[in-house]
Amino acid sequence: MFPKKILITGASGFVGGRLLKSLRQTYPQAEVLGTGRRNERKAEFEALGCHYDSADLTNLADCERLAEGADVVIHCAGLSSPWGTYQEFYDANVKSTLNLLQVAQDQGNQRFILISTPSVYFNYKDRFNIKESDPLPNPMVNHYATTKYQAEQEVLRLNRLDFETIALRPRAIIGAEDAVIFPRVLRAYHEGRLKIMGEGKNIVDLTSVVNVIHAVECCLKAEHSAFGEVYNITNGEPKRLWEVFSLFLEALDLPPVTKKVPTSIALAAASLNEFIHRYFMGGREPALTRYSVGILSTSMTMDIHKAWEKLGYTPLQNTLDGVKEFVTWYQAQAK
Repeated sequence: MFPKKILITGASGFVGGRLLKSLRQTYPQAEVLGTGRRNERKAEFEALGCHYDSADLTNLADCERLAEGADVVIHCAGLSSPWGTYQEFYDANVKSTLNLLQVAQDQGNQRFILISTPSVYFNYKDRFNIKESDPLPNPMVNHYATTKYQAEQEVLRLNRLDFETIALRPRAIIGAEDAVIFPRVLRAYHEGRLKIMGEGKNIVDLTSVVNVIHAVECCLKAEHSAFGEVYNITNGEPKRLWEVFSLFLEALDLPPVTKKVPTSIALAAASLNEFIHRYFMGGREPALTRYSVGILSTSMTMDIHKAWEKLGYTPLQNTLDGVKEFVTWYQAQAK
């Protein structure tokens, strides 16, 4: 497929921004339009030849303006957090998707790619080699997982020959411009809050943002038979999470974390923390939640054979290089 206009939502964020800049280079003949709620990166993007237009995706008129003439929509925007009300998550993750789907169909867009989440698999238990066809927790762990799954279902049910839809579930995205995983680790480290949860032997999959971009490019080239499906996306090399964190800290010349907290104690502290913040601190998000403890203490690995077989996806960057990419970028920002 040689798109004429690509719309990327969530472009003011990590994945959307990296996609915007990368696809501008891959498809120089196409108009590449990014959108987000914030305007801070507009000058950065436009200096690279990208177009950027801030918008509210819960507003149908904004979606109509953005999608006009687009033959590809890559929907990265959404509310990703362990905390918040169901309505907040529904508006950000489901309503925005429904609006985009409506205008994309009305305007004759050809392909719709949703960046979803493997949080739909999470159940506070160790899980290995998870396939897309494996049973999902019921209920899901939080409003984020629930509403992203709802969005997935809305996207996939509309797949047809003249409107091809697909969803990707990349796990723990890292790399240059990451504003979530490594920045949070570093902040907790400097505040003295970073402690190994459990024994620190939990094994997880991570995904370099380079590989997420590659997976999207695979979707742009894929045959129709690959559409109407959801795909796991990872680096394809499960690692011990706390060893990755140690490598990250070492690359910044920081001593490793050695203090451990039993998972049961961490979960109890998180439960108390959530209760206090919900009922006595105006519902503000706590620094420690049960979900974050679970993510840091349990194993989760995912099978990517389906993406390899049907999309032609093969990881381009390994985890260590993803860590190095972030560190190089982070140190450059500090200069």
